[in-house]
Amino acid sequence: MKYLNTIRTVAAVVIFAFLAALPANAENIKVTPLGSHNGEFCYMDRALILEDPDGTRILYDPGRTVAGADDPRLGKIDVVLVTHMHGDHVGDKHILKVNAGDCDKPRVSENALPNTNAVNIALDKDALILTGREMSTFFQKKLVALGGEKKEEYSQPVNFGASYIKIDNPKPYEKISHKVGSVAITTVPATHPNGVEGNMIGGVLGYMLKEAGLTAYVGPATGYVLTFSNDLVVYLSGDTGITAEQDTVVRQHYGAKLVVMNIGDTFTTGPKEAAWVINELIKPVSVIVSHANEVATKDGKVIAGTKTDTFIKATNAKVHVPLSGTTMEFDGAGNCVAGC
Repeated sequence: MKYLNTIRTVAAVVIFAFLAALPANAENIKVTPLGSHNGEFCYMDRALILEDPDGTRILYDPGRTVAGADDPRLGKIDVVLVTHMHGDHVGDKHILKVNAGDCDKPRVSENALPNTNAVNIALDKDALILTGREMSTFFQKKLVALGGEKKEEYSQPVNFGASYIKIDNPKPYEKISHKVGSVAITTVPATHPNGVEGNMIGGVLGYMLKEAGLTAYVGPATGYVLTFSNDLVVYLSGDTGITAEQDTVVRQHYGAKLVVMNIGDTFTTGPKEAAWVINELIKPVSVIVSHANEVATKDGKVIAGTKTDTFIKATNAKVHVPLSGTTMEFDGAGNCVAGC
């Protein structure tokens, strides 16, 4: 009898431990990089999928390394976020398949213009595109031209200071409000150019812009702050320099614990500037490095002397490298608990 009671006690402890672990795992945010080469962080890599515990899946800056709407890595996509209209973020062209070409020069063979990769993916996935104000109107016109009038509502603006969230009486967005699930999304300023090239416009206007070497302005570039159902707040920097809002809004107001930080230099904060933003302004728990514009890894390991290496060494927070296809999981406090 004593032996039987011991077995029962051990079994109860094991079951309790197993059940106790389930809620934590179920509440993690999943982040999956969609780069050009499996297991590496390569020159053109920008795209991420962020997945809430409720199943909402958000595609961030699909760019050129998502192999179009048929990319098997995409799965269900509910929201497409576009920070600005440059081809390497919105997707003027894209790879045909993963691992095409080299890490420093992926084979970007598929033309996505004048639609853009972002629009093609949103149409195929019946997904919502969320952007800053003027960009949303541009995408509305694309969606209507390709998918009909009912698609106009699938591109919506989120102005700085506002959040796009699910509401009980969602008019005029009643057909699409469920697509953001439990995730609140807002835009924050990014200091970066945001012009649409003539090839994305087409027609006479597009030709004239191209010939004149000009672009059509579609409002300011944006970053995003996402608040997930496990209370994790994530800042997606987009292409930006140092801004006051990284302190006042991202840290003080929203309290971001996970940051996706662009470090490419010349066009965005460089590795040392980005590290200063993390250390002095935002002070998150974890950082995912992004937009390094380099071959940052070999066999999944960071290459010494790269911008990514410099950023990691200069940053106080824990830095995670986005190896394509490797899913990382973050708890509500911003700690990476799996896939790191």
